[in-house]
Amino acid sequence: MAKLSPFHIAIPVDNLNTCRTFYRDILNCEEGRSSAHWVDFNFFGHQLVIHYKAQAAEETHTNAVDGKSVPVPHYGVVLDWEDFHAFAEDLKLKNIAFIIEPYIRFEGLVGEQATMFFKDPSGNALEFKAFRDIDQLFAK
Repeated sequence: MAKLSPFHIAIPVDNLNTCRTFYRDILNCEEGRSSAHWVDFNFFGHQLVIHYKAQAAEETHTNAVDGKSVPVPHYGVVLDWEDFHAFAEDLKLKNIAFIIEPYIRFEGLVGEQATMFFKDPSGNALEFKAFRDIDQLFAK
């Protein structure tokens, strides 16, 4: 499989200081450049920029996946198997309120993966996952 390149994503947040603390201190992302209206982070090797935007009254949409309500939209990263489990334990110790608790999908099947969902303080949904065999990332 070809080496994947880092991506860049910009997301809206309604409280820059609260979200800055969340991404830096809860998710342990290194802070980069910033201004009065945005902050960028090293988001597990990718560039994440949080931009201030006044809160909008938007309804959360979900799709059913494995009998669970997956929030749409969401974003996140694929971690190494061991890193995912250590990260999940760290989040539990930090009392993260999971939308979907860490669990294993497709156990013993092609594409076996660990996944979890939670929100940042502005309500942006995040998914973190890991594949037991990373070569099955795009397997059908």
